[in-house]
Amino acid sequence: MRLSEKPEPPEERLGTDWAVQAMLWPVAATRLALEAYMHWFAKGEPAPSEPQSEEALSWTTPSVIALQLASMRLRDFSRGRKGPPLLICAPFSLHEALIADFAPGHSLVEALQQGGMDRIYVTDWCSATPEMRYLSIDSYLADLNVAVDEIGAPIDLIGLCQGGWLSLIYAARFPHKVRRLVLAGAPVDVSVPSELSRMVAGVPKEAFDELVRQGEGIVSGKHTLRFWSMPLTLHDVEAALQIHVGDGCEQDDALLERFERWDRKLLDLPGTFYLEATNWIFRENRIAEGSFIALGRRIDLAEVTAPVFLLAGERDNVVPLEQAFATARLLGTPPQWLEQASEPCGHLGLFMGRESLSCSWRRIVRWLQAGDDDVAKPRPRISA
Repeated sequence: MRLSEKPEPPEERLGTDWAVQAMLWPVAATRLALEAYMHWFAKGEPAPSEPQSEEALSWTTPSVIALQLASMRLRDFSRGRKGPPLLICAPFSLHEALIADFAPGHSLVEALQQGGMDRIYVTDWCSATPEMRYLSIDSYLADLNVAVDEIGAPIDLIGLCQGGWLSLIYAARFPHKVRRLVLAGAPVDVSVPSELSRMVAGVPKEAFDELVRQGEGIVSGKHTLRFWSMPLTLHDVEAALQIHVGDGCEQDDALLERFERWDRKLLDLPGTFYLEATNWIFRENRIAEGSFIALGRRIDLAEVTAPVFLLAGERDNVVPLEQAFATARLLGTPPQWLEQASEPCGHLGLFMGRESLSCSWRRIVRWLQAGDDDVAKPRPRISA
């Protein structure tokens, strides 16, 4: 295990949420990785070899592969044909889509099924190969559209983190194919500051270009994560899973080992997609500014009029609550069809935390199952 027994002082870490370091784009590590690559290049030394891949983790909930595309495996967790289909758009960053179905008691798929959702699908994104280096955001939107057509539109769409902005772009590009939209910890309007947006602004654009060039069109998750200076701590895992595992029982040890293996299983990213996301979304804020072009059409978020539910973490340094909720003012969704909720957790806790899954996500299930008249009912005013 590489877990540290004690958390490091907050002032010595990159923010207070471990997800800032490893969940999203390797922005802070870009400079370090670039310096190391240039060091090896200048001395004529080969870059470190990749460690041998370990056996893939099994998914928690039974599923079948409904579709195999260049960018993803579409996983089908359906138990029947009752109700509208639901697609979870998992993050495409460093870690695998298993974040949506991590372990018993820590699985969004499991929580949705327990709430009575029968038709559930997940985008299981593939690690990029050299042949995939030119895949763009449009490539992923096109494959997402193929998956939706395979499932059968209209669908309910849940976007987690990076999968959130992709889902929102999709809903704006194909509004007739999305019945309801849930955005959980989703970065959209980065004019609202966050650790992530500040890190992007602090790294020259040329550094990202050089990182992609050195990787021959691929951004390696393993090479990038190698340069994080802070180890994952037991405190970080407990905060993400929202449990206490200090008694050292066999079940707790197994859960910690599973988390560490998931943390080590990293995705490589296509250089084209990586640069577009970094520059267009996190540097130029094109989605919020209304200048993003998706599959040949400019995206206007005012055209998103479907019911939308925004979920945020109160201690999320990756996508702060204010940034997650700022999306509401960009949408064309009528106020009576817009819901918001927050959880007292950091970023990963929104998707894997036991308390979050049993609280806000239960509310989201009820919202998804409600009829249109119930969704549009005015909400009671809550006094401060």
